[in-house]
Amino acid sequence: MSADIIDLLAGIEPGSSLDGIRARRLQARENAQKSYLALFEPVDFGNVAAAERYAVAAFVAGVHGEPAAASFYLAKLAKTADRSELVDVLKAEIERAKTEGPYGAFPAGPLSVEDKVGLMYRVAGEGRRVLGARLVAALEHAHLLVFRPRDAAPAAMQVLLAAGWSSTAIVTLSQLVAFLSFQVRAVAGLRTLGASLGHYATAKAG
Repeated sequence: MSADIIDLLAGIEPGSSLDGIRARRLQARENAQKSYLALFEPVDFGNVAAAERYAVAAFVAGVHGEPAAASFYLAKLAKTADRSELVDVLKAEIERAKTEGPYGAFPAGPLSVEDKVGLMYRVAGEGRRVLGARLVAALEHAHLLVFRPRDAAPAAMQVLLAAGWSSTAIVTLSQLVAFLSFQVRAVAGLRTLGASLGHYATAKAG
């Protein structure tokens, strides 16, 4: 059985204080792991290949500034795709795509005063050749969902369809982005909590 992915990425040891805290919400812990297994270790990957899933996961984790998670999925990608240039290009695209959000434009109306301009990410020229049309569209869409959710519109779906993503595959892609966004926040929160507990234990012992 696969190790609990959030425990692994957050560095939670069995029997530790953080392990005990997570055990208090056992159903949430189990559901998060089931989501990971369904997305990344399914019996049938269907019309979204394993390499595509790992690439999107690494990209989302990377632009969120979660290097441990990004490295984990990049390693999975390297093993699955067996193309070092793909991993190298993806690493470069992660660096190019990093920004802060959310930003974008609301529909014309009262909320328009909150419109905010930000990076309109597009994969670089050489990256487009190495990644291919499907992954290029997937990464650009993932960036849209992470940083510019206000700008999500039917036209964005058409770009994916034109690149070869079926309606079912687009649903899977959206699930991947949503799960990774949750996962990196959970890992970061647990890591911060663990550091706080460590400082408290040190202060108490002193």
